[in-house]
Amino acid sequence: MIGKDGEQLGILDTRVARDMAQEMGVDLVNVSPTTDPPVCKIMDYGKFKYEEKKKQKVAKQKQVVVEVKEVQLRPKTDLHDLEHKAKNTLKFLAEGNKTKVTVFYRGRELQNIAMGWQTLQDFAKLLDDQATLEAPPKMEGKRLSCLVGPVPKGKKVAPGTLVQGFPSEPPASYRPPAAPPRRPFKKR
Repeated sequence: MIGKDGEQLGILDTRVARDMAQEMGVDLVNVSPTTDPPVCKIMDYGKFKYEEKKKQKVAKQKQVVVEVKEVQLRPKTDLHDLEHKAKNTLKFLAEGNKTKVTVFYRGRELQNIAMGWQTLQDFAKLLDDQATLEAPPKMEGKRLSCLVGPVPKGKKVAPGTLVQGFPSEPPASYRPPAAPPRRPFKKR
């Protein structure tokens, strides 16, 4: 049994503890029911719940939520469009969000993965020292993507650091998918 001010009252009968709480005009709360013997505390339960709710509200206000925004590119995206998307990406990074940069391929573009790789590198050059590479580029099906994050506050990044995180050419494992075998033409 724990008293109203936090002092130890020892092991008491449940009825005696309940009577003590009623005399003081507060509640008897079972703090730890799983221990042997169970631990109870004399407190104003309504006030306790109110203070807990206040603490949670303050903790929630201090919590920072980081979103992952996405910027989509194509292997043949022009320089002006890359600059525009880089400007939007820098806006996302300034808000503290991470950005997933994706180059997606369609049809025969998969035969030349290096073109999309070069587009991703050009995009990284535009971001230069204003972003950090969170996850290196990798192929996910028909998409080549990497994750870019904001530079931590108070930390300076040397120019060209983001571009150095990219390999100069795609790994040999990024081969285009093999064409399905052709069926012979049947004459009727």
